[in-house]
Amino acid sequence: MNRIEKVLQNDDSAYIYFVKITKTFIIFLSFYTFSILEKNSIYDILDNAIYISSKYFFFSILLTSLYFLISFFFIQNKVYRFNFISFLKEDIIIIFFLQIFIFAIYFIQNKIFIIDSGYIYSIIFLIINLFLTKKIFNFLYNYMINNDIIHKNIMLVGSYEDIIYFFKHKKEKVNVFKCCIINDLSNLNKSLIRSEIKIPVFDQNEDIRSILEYHELGQIWVLESDASKTDKLITNIIKFSVDILIVDLIKKPTELSRNLLYEKFEFRKYEISKFYGPNLLLKIIIDKIFSFIFLIIASPVLLISALLIIIEDGFPLLFTQDRTGWDGRRFKIYKLRTLNKKKFDKTTQVTINDTRKLRCGGFIRKFSIDEIPQLFNVLLGDMSIVGPRPHMVEHDIKYSKLFVNYLKRHKCNPGLTGWAQVNGLRGSTSDEQMKKRMEYDLWYLNNWNIALDLYIILKTFYVVFKYKGE
Repeated sequence: MNRIEKVLQNDDSAYIYFVKITKTFIIFLSFYTFSILEKNSIYDILDNAIYISSKYFFFSILLTSLYFLISFFFIQNKVYRFNFISFLKEDIIIIFFLQIFIFAIYFIQNKIFIIDSGYIYSIIFLIINLFLTKKIFNFLYNYMINNDIIHKNIMLVGSYEDIIYFFKHKKEKVNVFKCCIINDLSNLNKSLIRSEIKIPVFDQNEDIRSILEYHELGQIWVLESDASKTDKLITNIIKFSVDILIVDLIKKPTELSRNLLYEKFEFRKYEISKFYGPNLLLKIIIDKIFSFIFLIIASPVLLISALLIIIEDGFPLLFTQDRTGWDGRRFKIYKLRTLNKKKFDKTTQVTINDTRKLRCGGFIRKFSIDEIPQLFNVLLGDMSIVGPRPHMVEHDIKYSKLFVNYLKRHKCNPGLTGWAQVNGLRGSTSDEQMKKRMEYDLWYLNNWNIALDLYIILKTFYVVFKYKGE
């Protein structure tokens, strides 16, 4: 599941925010364009002096600002609506009452705003533009769904009867069901079931991790017709990084479930990552901006370090290694090589007095200069500036067996720095140290917000220059 899908998963908040920002711009642009074209030609469209001197200037600024404030702070929708009623409620009615409010402001200030044919035409022009914008966003949403741009890869878990019942009433939208686990499969005709359900069917005793990785699953839906069985069904899946939702097959659905997911069933979040929606979008934007800026700032240091490595030990400059990312996906991490290439071993952890280190390697590692190439991992979307540090795959396999909740660390992109690292948990990979890291990482996942990320970034600089590790 790519990060666009992550932004849009669970509800439509991020898409709705994007729509609101666009419509705000359309309102401003409509008045700007009309104020110029009313008495001038298309060649004067960039002459903002005409707009500033027009009678629509202050009116349009007030209307645009008030629309933005009301849309973002008073109208909170999590489901994108296609129908004409939503257009009337979210655009036409709001603009109508805002006009009355602005006229009242003009009246109180003893100002005159003439409602002439030009003003009426400008409002008609605005409504047409908003209507066309609505149609474009409807088309865009359907296009992303139909072309699997925002689909979710989902595994169903439940009894044979519940899964059959579910598929009979399913509402196709943004969901792609890749496979299912039937908790009572051993007592049934497996061949018959697999031909009937038409997606891969697994027993609850299968290797869940392999299933998750192979099908690139983003969510698991546990079908619940009997609440007493729910805990038993999720025992084998709760320890993994994938999001878990409970599908109540009995309870009547809320508006969110009815519109976003299914018309018939109620959904509730059981184990859901905080990394989705507008906040995730903001995190992605911060990642791109910060990584680009940091690369520019650090480029002289990176260049000098690269020259020192070449002079001392030649090429290659970079060390690459498979690491585990979001939802257990594998990716190549980039680092400056700080070990002698003749003594190089990808699987052996570096120690403080490691004889394999280059003469320049100690300095490069002390100030984390070797980590700078991971900014390219951030630009590629494999990592974030802040998140749980990615461990070697061998470590992930080992510690996932030792610590039940270890794999929950993969509920977000791994980071260049993290909550564990700024709290002194760097370097050592002892069992005790890794357990503490995991606890700090899980705290970060449960308490994440943008302000926390910014705090960790600032604290990282202090920790790097203070650190005296390997």
